[in-house]
Amino acid sequence: MSMTFANKITIFRILSVPFFIATLLYYTPEKECLRFIALGIFILAIISDAIDGYIARTYRQKTQAGALLDPLADKILLITAFILLYIISNKYFPVKMPLWVMVVVISRDVILLLGGSILMLSNQKFEIAPTWRGKLSTFFQMMTIVCLLLQFAFSPLVWAIAIIFTILSGIDYLRKGILILNTQPQKI
Repeated sequence: MSMTFANKITIFRILSVPFFIATLLYYTPEKECLRFIALGIFILAIISDAIDGYIARTYRQKTQAGALLDPLADKILLITAFILLYIISNKYFPVKMPLWVMVVVISRDVILLLGGSILMLSNQKFEIAPTWRGKLSTFFQMMTIVCLLLQFAFSPLVWAIAIIFTILSGIDYLRKGILILNTQPQKI
């Protein structure tokens, strides 16, 4: 079976992460161009996310692999971006991301990963369907990264909105996971 074009775009997004990481690891104010290269890679990843989703829906290229790889690609990119920008912003940027912002974003994703693992281990059938809160959470997390890389003074407002939707979506996904577990027939 061949890989769909949408899945190839998702793989490209995953493969772009090491380049994004490298540009930020080597960034210093003396190497300012690396911040803009990282921004370019990140924006390309955001655009590729939108394109692969559009292609998968429009051309009926939705696959189980895509349903797993697409959110995984987002999480890998966003988690590494939050970790690196927390470190770099506190060292070099005029707007410094607080530790709690990074912790909230990563904690929600770890909780979702653990919850999904529990559902799989309990042999529960479930579909990974993004909610509107989850989509807004991802959008504002991405905008937080863009604003920080551009060193916008209003970055704290954007990450505050991101954190609100991150918490709300985390609660929503947690509630749905508990409902799935509670609907399992009890064995006596």
